[in-house]
Amino acid sequence: MHRWQPKLGLIQETLLLTLHARALDAGRPSPILGDTLSAELARRIDYDFGKLKVKPNLVLTTALRAKKLDDVVRAYVAAHPGCVVLDLGCGLDTRKFRCDPPPGVDWYDIDFPEVVDLRSECLPGRSHLVGADLTSTDWLTAIPGDRPAMIIAEGLLPFMPGDSFQTMTRALTGHLPSGELALNGYTRFAAWAMKYHPTIKALGIKAAQGFDDPHEPESWDAGLELIEEQILTRAPETARFPQPLRALTRLTARSTALSRQGARILRYRF
Repeated sequence: MHRWQPKLGLIQETLLLTLHARALDAGRPSPILGDTLSAELARRIDYDFGKLKVKPNLVLTTALRAKKLDDVVRAYVAAHPGCVVLDLGCGLDTRKFRCDPPPGVDWYDIDFPEVVDLRSECLPGRSHLVGADLTSTDWLTAIPGDRPAMIIAEGLLPFMPGDSFQTMTRALTGHLPSGELALNGYTRFAAWAMKYHPTIKALGIKAAQGFDDPHEPESWDAGLELIEEQILTRAPETARFPQPLRALTRLTARSTALSRQGARILRYRF
């Protein structure tokens, strides 16, 4: 069996963290996401996943946020069968395989060129691949500007420096006629605390970006309007979390302020 040997920088290496988390979820007796393709990919990549020090909480929250974002994509595609989907900072995500959109949907997987090269080897032929630095806007010329769009930014916000995420969002909504943006929103504290997470420390990454008020992106001059905030500690899937994590999650869910420090899915229309 051929095994891929990824050559990635520190930021790009986070794609292996989320891949590993999805793979571990797939191997659980009662998986949240059940992404068996990610499990197969992880088996075929020559990498010491053990150094990532992935804990059960990260496995479950990664799987749950992916599931909820998949649900958002499926709903949008069903309502807009001729749309485009942009998966920003896609890594080795298998979202298109999980969502299985109809033929009229054009799917764009966008990430650093070296990530796109790896993706073309591991997951060939299922989407338009765009190699780009998302802190620039040159790559938008590859994206149709006359169709509604579903934009997903999973795990991207904390790793974009300064106000580059806001700048990118303004460029996207200026280029596209209408659509939705869905992301997992980090509070400022949660983004700051990521620097001390064992996995992030193992990779040597210093993440920083986040915002507290889910309405804050409405002030980015990007034409965004908040339409939903899903606090994932209150998701029904948490009933499948093992103890004692299930009890802790249910306790946290009683407080909106505490729950927002964990995973939440934010949806905006433009």
